[in-house]
Amino acid sequence: MKRVLIMSVVVFGALAVVAGEDASWQAKIRKDHPRMFFNAETWPTIKAKALSDGYTRERLNALLKAVDAYPAEPVCSGYEPVTTPPSTPIPGVKEFGEQAARCALAWRFTGKPEYLDKAHKMLVVSVAAYRQAYANRRAVNWYSTNRILALCAYDWIFEALTPDQRREIIVPLLEHVAEIQPGPGKPAIIRRNTGGPKTGFYSVPSLLWYAGLAAHGDGFCDDLARSQLEKGYALNREMLDFRAASSGDDGALVSGVSGYSMGAYPWAHFNFFHTYLSATGENIAMRYPELALFPNWIWWTWIPNARDPQRPLQFGWGDDQHDGNLLTVDRLYQHMTQTMFFFKEADLDAARLAASLRDLAPNRDLAGGWPHYPFILALDNDVVPFTREELAACTLKARHFESTGQFFLRSGWEPDSTYCLFTAGAKSFGHKHLDENNFVIYKHDFLALDSGSRGIETDTNLRYYYAQTVAHNCILIHKPGEKTPSYWGPLSKAPEAQVGHGGQIGGAAQVCAFSTGSLLTYIAADAAPVYRDKSTEVVRQFVHVQPDFFVVYDRVNATDAAYKKEWLLHTQNEPVITNKLLRADCGKGRLFCQTLLPENAVLTKVGGPGREFWASGKNWELDPVFVKQAEARAAKRGTGPYFGNWRLEVSPSAPRVDDRFLHVLTATDTSCEKPVAARLIRDDTRDGVVLTVPNHTVSDHRLKGCIGTLKVKILFNRTGEIGGEARYEFEDAKRPGFRIFFGCFGFENIVMPQAGVLPSTH
Repeated sequence: MKRVLIMSVVVFGALAVVAGEDASWQAKIRKDHPRMFFNAETWPTIKAKALSDGYTRERLNALLKAVDAYPAEPVCSGYEPVTTPPSTPIPGVKEFGEQAARCALAWRFTGKPEYLDKAHKMLVVSVAAYRQAYANRRAVNWYSTNRILALCAYDWIFEALTPDQRREIIVPLLEHVAEIQPGPGKPAIIRRNTGGPKTGFYSVPSLLWYAGLAAHGDGFCDDLARSQLEKGYALNREMLDFRAASSGDDGALVSGVSGYSMGAYPWAHFNFFHTYLSATGENIAMRYPELALFPNWIWWTWIPNARDPQRPLQFGWGDDQHDGNLLTVDRLYQHMTQTMFFFKEADLDAARLAASLRDLAPNRDLAGGWPHYPFILALDNDVVPFTREELAACTLKARHFESTGQFFLRSGWEPDSTYCLFTAGAKSFGHKHLDENNFVIYKHDFLALDSGSRGIETDTNLRYYYAQTVAHNCILIHKPGEKTPSYWGPLSKAPEAQVGHGGQIGGAAQVCAFSTGSLLTYIAADAAPVYRDKSTEVVRQFVHVQPDFFVVYDRVNATDAAYKKEWLLHTQNEPVITNKLLRADCGKGRLFCQTLLPENAVLTKVGGPGREFWASGKNWELDPVFVKQAEARAAKRGTGPYFGNWRLEVSPSAPRVDDRFLHVLTATDTSCEKPVAARLIRDDTRDGVVLTVPNHTVSDHRLKGCIGTLKVKILFNRTGEIGGEARYEFEDAKRPGFRIFFGCFGFENIVMPQAGVLPSTH
C-alpha cells in the first residue's frame, strides 16, 4: 500500500478511502466474546501463564490485591457543570472504567462472582456518569483510555451477563460515544479532545472502533455499532497510513517530542493492532513495517546521562518542558516489547534494537495504564538484543529524520561525546515550534539550548515566547508592526502580545543539502518561506567538524533594509563576552562562540532576572509555583531546569538588505581556556574560516595515530548557488614542513539518503 500524508481529517473522507478496499474484514470478526485483546483460543494460554510464570503471577497477585480494595458499591463524581470560567485543564470525571477492566480480568482469572459483580456495577455507574457529563457539557477525560477499558470490561464479562444486563450497559455506552463525537450543530464540550488520526489519537474519535467492536452483531444496537465500527476502522487505517508516512525509512513517530511519541502516542496503533488481531486473527501490523523503525528515532535522540544512566537526556525540542530535558522512558519497556511482539518477523534488526533499548529501561512495567498487557505480552519473546559493543561500533555520525525535520549529529555514543540537533524541513508539525534552522548543542551539559517552558497552560510564556522564534537559536528579522504568530495556549490582551518579535510565521524550510562522514557533517537549508514577505533568503549552512566544532554561516536577506536582523544564541547561564568571543558554562560543559561576520557586528546580552524571556518589550514570565517546583526537582537531580536565562544577539552595525553571519562554536569542558583558533578568510565570491587545531591526533587511515597540527579550511559561496567546500590539511609534528591534504569535501546540494536502523546503517 502506498503511504501518503493525508492532509485533512474527515470521517467521511476516511470512509471513502476504505470503501475502495476489500470490506471482507468485517466478515472476519468473531461472533463470540471475548474478542478485544484476547479471545477464546488465546485466553487459556494467557491464564495458564499468569498462574504459573513468576513475572505474570506477581502481576496477577497485584491485580487481585487492587481489586479486593475496590468498593463493592462504586459511586462516580465530578460530572457536574463546570464553573465559568473553567480552570485549565479541568479535572476528569471520577469513574470506574479502568477499575471495571481490572475486575473483569480478576473474574476471568479466578471465576470469583464478587469480581464479576464489581465489574458489572462499575460499568453501570460509569456509563451513567459519562452521559451526565455530556449533559453538563463537560468532557469525561482528555484521554479515551478509561472508556476503552470500560468497553473491554464489557467484552470480557459479556458471557456472564444476562441480555438485559448487556443492553443496560452497551446501548447507552454506544450512545455516549456517538453524542460525544465532534460535528456541525453539536454543542460545545469543555475540554473535549477531538484530535484526529494525525495526533496521538487518544481522543473521542478513537472510541469509535472499540465501541463498534464491543457491540458488533450482538442484536442490541447493531446499526449504530456497525456505523461506529466502520468509522473507527477507517480512522485507524488513516492513522496508520499517516504514521507510516511520518516514519518513512527512518522511524520518527508523528512528533519529535519524546513526551508524546514515547508517551501515549504508541498506544493508539498498538491497541488497534491487538484488537484487530484478537477479533479477526490477522496481524495487521505486518502491513505497516515502517512503524517497526521507531526504536531508531529513540536511539538517535538519546543522550547518555553520566549522572544517572537510567534517566537519559534529550534535546528539549518542541513542546518539551525544559525541566530536566529528560528522555521519556517510563513506558519504554512496554513500547519496545510491543515493537518486538509485532515486528520481529517484519524487521529483525528493528526488533533487536528495541530489545537493546528495553534493556536500558528504568522499570519493567508492561502495563502503562492498560492492566491486560502484562499478561498478553508476557516475556517469552526470543529477540536477541544488540550488544553494547555492536551499537558503539556504528560509525555513522549523523541521521536525518525527514518527517520531523530533525538532524541528529554526534561525535560518539558515550556520555562525554558531543551531541547536536539541527531542525529544518519538517513535514509533520506535531508540537513543533517556529524554529526552522535552529540548533541545540550538548557536551557535558546543555550549552546552546531552546529556552522558555511550556509551564502550566495558563502561562502566556507558552504562546508569546516559548514557541516563538526568539526562544531558539535562529535568525530574527524585525518588521515593524508585524503580528504575533498564533500558537496554542492562553491569549493575552497586553499590547506587547499583539506585536511579533521578528520571528518565523509558519511552515518549513527547504532542506538543500545533507551529507555526513567520519570527518564532518554538512547541512544547508533555506528558511525564507517561513519568514514570508520579510525575506527572500535565510540560508543557514551548518558544519559539524568532528569532534567538537561547529561552523555556522547565514545568508540573510530582508526585503526592506530597515528590518533589523539578529542572530541568536541561547545559554542557560550568563555568558562572558570579550570583544567578539562569547564563553558560557553549564555544569561541566563550556561553549565558546566566535563572531567572524558581520564585520563590526554588535553583540548584545539579553537576560537575567526580569528579562529571561524578553520579547516585544515584555518579559513573558512563567508561573512562580511551577518554577519553584521545577527548581526543587532540579535540586534533587543536580541539573536544570533548562529554561535558558540568557541569549546573545548579534546584529550588523548598519542597516542593509543583505547580511552575512559567520560563527564558530567550540563545545568543550570547563578546563578548556580557549576555543579552536579561527581565522576569517574571504575572496571575491566566498566567505570562510580556517580552523587550526594543534596537538591533534589524526584518525584517517593514511595518517592514523600521527600527532600534529590540523587545519580545516571551510568556504561558503557568498551569493548565488548555495555551496562551498572544506579542505583538511595536516602537518606532522615529527616532520615540520611536511603537509598533506587528506580530505576535500564539496558542499553539494544533495540530500544523502538514509534508511533502516542501527547498527546496520553505517
